[in-house]
Amino acid sequence: MAWQCAQDLRAVYHQRSPAQGRALAEKILAAFPSCPIPEIARLGRTLRQWRTQLLSYFDTGGANNGGTEAIGLIELHRRIARGFRNQANYRPPHAPHRRRTHPPRPRLTHRKY
Repeated sequence: MAWQCAQDLRAVYHQRSPAQGRALAEKILAAFPSCPIPEIARLGRTLRQWRTQLLSYFDTGGANNGGTEAIGLIELHRRIARGFRNQANYRPPHAPHRRRTHPPRPRLTHRKY
């Protein structure tokens, strides 16, 4: 039963048209919260809270922020691969605002004799 619910949820994004995907998503949003399996019921409640964001996928032609999230995941793996466990100790080389390691020296505008 849980496997079938997971497949139904995946099928939302693989329908022939956005209208069909939205209809299946509406059906899932109505059915999952009342499922006798606690994990599926919890997923249904979570999906109900994210209803607007879930259904907006079909209104925007499938636009999402997957690329942005992927960059963050790539940076996480790069940081871990370089041995930095704490994110505060890792500064990517492409961050120009973090290149300076010490404050600039003040320039003298006039000489003191």
